[in-house]
Amino acid sequence: MKKLLLILLLSFNFTLIYAQEINGAIQKEEINDVMEQWHHAAATTNFDKYFGLMAADGIFIGTDASENWQNDEFRNFAKPYFEKGKAWNFTTIERNIYLSNSDNTAWFDELLDTQMGICRGSGVLTKIDGTWKIRHYVLSIAIPNDNVSEITKIKKDFDSTYIAKHKQ
Repeated sequence: MKKLLLILLLSFNFTLIYAQEINGAIQKEEINDVMEQWHHAAATTNFDKYFGLMAADGIFIGTDASENWQNDEFRNFAKPYFEKGKAWNFTTIERNIYLSNSDNTAWFDELLDTQMGICRGSGVLTKIDGTWKIRHYVLSIAIPNDNVSEITKIKKDFDSTYIAKHKQ
């Protein structure tokens, strides 16, 4: 009887672990799909779809030091690009997705092929009413380490002015 109980208990534990792994894989597929839809919506200038995949209080941080936008600000910035049929086209090279223990929050990093060359995106998604939404996104231009010195020289004047302005 004790052996049977032990076998049942072990079977139940293995079933739970397997179910959690399957659920995690499904969640990651859903998140990957959201990100692919989001990038596709920009490439096809589908404004409503693009912003529909973001949380209402979502944040977009762009490549320029001044680009730290709340959702409404980002919509205002992006709308003319979408209306002209010329938004941006990012193609995924690779993406890593991580889930919280609660399965309601995820974070990711991705490498992208863009009109700016290779960029890195990273962000956070949360489940809102059962649907994954992008809550925070950061886009960076990837600069090879061997080129950092020359890039630093190129942006030195801008950086000095920007820093001085924001220290006031």
